[in-house]
Amino acid sequence: MANVKPIPEGYHSVTPYLIIKGAADAIEFYKKAFGATELFRMAHEGKVGHAEIKIGDSPIMLADEHPGMGYVSPKTLGGTPVSLMIYVEDVDTIYNQAIKSGGQEVKPLQDQFYGDRSGTLKDPFGHVWTVATHKEDVLPEEMDKRIAASAHAG
Repeated sequence: MANVKPIPEGYHSVTPYLIIKGAADAIEFYKKAFGATELFRMAHEGKVGHAEIKIGDSPIMLADEHPGMGYVSPKTLGGTPVSLMIYVEDVDTIYNQAIKSGGQEVKPLQDQFYGDRSGTLKDPFGHVWTVATHKEDVLPEEMDKRIAASAHAG
């Protein structure tokens, strides 16, 4: 037991755990939209009790909602205060793929003052995702100049 790592191999210090109404369908959506791979799935009472997928190098845990235990989805809550950020090699392709797979556009793709090209969408299960490709390293001073210039332009 002395060789057990406190953070399991392949995981990060922070790992999202999504509660979803329709977790099995969500797994299929994430495969089509973001190229996710399913690592494993455990059933509980005819639903997904726990599953893990990987998008890029990041694991994501998910399960069907279980209101009796206090686990409810954005669909049940009527929204979510949390957004997930995904960095990809080709934001245009992945963002458009996610929209075609059933995602709903929240913010269209655009180049950002801080050096990313990004767009935001809501998945069919109520979770919000910003998809981005980092295009340029921008120093904080330059970000300040760019945001000030855009405020004066508008």
